[in-house]
Amino acid sequence: MTKQIISLSENAASRIKDIMSSAEKNSIGVRVGVKSGGCAGMSYIMEYTKEINPNDEVIEDKGVKVFIDSAAVMYLLGTEMDYKKEEFSSSFVFKNPNETERCGCGESFKI
Repeated sequence: MTKQIISLSENAASRIKDIMSSAEKNSIGVRVGVKSGGCAGMSYIMEYTKEINPNDEVIEDKGVKVFIDSAAVMYLLGTEMDYKKEEFSSSFVFKNPNETERCGCGESFKI
């Protein structure tokens, strides 16, 4: 069995279901990728997706579909996506075993 690129916690899956229920009608899921930027060099991006790109990896976990940008696969291998709700903020959190460094604010990372 090959290791899934990303796994979702129950909280993350539940939150994705919530946000998809209020997404634009033609959205088919969320896409996760990485981009250059942030104090440590790379940051995670999440956005609605309306179409499958030919090179996307599609993860189906706990009843939701997550599309992984093909350029991000090598950075995300083995990552667990969680959703944390705190008193003043809530956000998706990526527990990525490939990170070698993370900035203090938690917004960016280095591999």
